[in-house]
Amino acid sequence: MTSERVRQALKEFVRERNWAKFHTPANLAKSSSIEAGELLECFQWNDHADPPRVSEELADVPTYCMLLAEQLSVDPDEIVLAKLVVTADKYPAERAKGRTTKYDAP
Repeated sequence: MTSERVRQALKEFVRERNWAKFHTPANLAKSSSIEAGELLECFQWNDHADPPRVSEELADVPTYCMLLAEQLSVDPDEIVLAKLVVTADKYPAERAKGRTTKYDAP
């Protein structure tokens, strides 16, 4: 998911600004949600959002998620892969394929 180059650049960015002291798990979780809201705001009134603005807001979401993963000492790639296993069991492809509702919903 994230390259070591990105992780290192993010660590350096935070270090240069002495921002790590503000990066509590709660603050980072709140910030990721706020940034997700700002991304959603790009599409508030129509589906044709400004691509540069979407890219900027989209970049903020994984940035805060990566910082939170670092703070919690979890590997983003590993937790995503583990969650995919759980979700695959919950939504078997042969029963959920092409549906927007849960396979056992009418």
